[in-house]
Amino acid sequence: MRIIGIDPGSQITGFGILDTDGRSSVHVHSGCIRLPTGDFPQRLGVIFRELDAIIATHQPAVMAIEQAFLARNAAVALKLGQARGAAICAAVNRGLDVSEYAPRLIKQAVVGSGSAVKEQVQHMVMIMLALTRRPAADEADALAAALCHAHIGSSLGRLPQGFQRRRRR
Repeated sequence: MRIIGIDPGSQITGFGILDTDGRSSVHVHSGCIRLPTGDFPQRLGVIFRELDAIIATHQPAVMAIEQAFLARNAAVALKLGQARGAAICAAVNRGLDVSEYAPRLIKQAVVGSGSAVKEQVQHMVMIMLALTRRPAADEADALAAALCHAHIGSSLGRLPQGFQRRRRR
């Protein structure tokens, strides 16, 4: 299965694509969308268009995206939510399923601690995907979201069918 992970941001949106069989994952492509200064609606359009093009090129089956977290500043939280919305719309527009994960769960899945710092996430993503360079922080967070989905999806796939149905309700 091919997964695109997204770390949404109003200035930088990280993305990471990996292939997984549930046991091992392979890095396909990753990077950061650096948004221009200026009107915020235009920046949201950039997120949508860039992710739409990436999805069209790499054909992932699912998007894993960080859930919004509580920001100290309401304006920042609103902008983050809008950036997430632009990313989710790009996925839905291309027919992808979207799974959302709390930042603490993503860190737990990759580092083993929900309170891990960015450098720890970068280090573990580099090791888990055998990367030859240290990914940028936003790129690593996006790859970590994809890895989290790979791990959780693999675990759910091994559960008995009856449990999976009850769990979804």
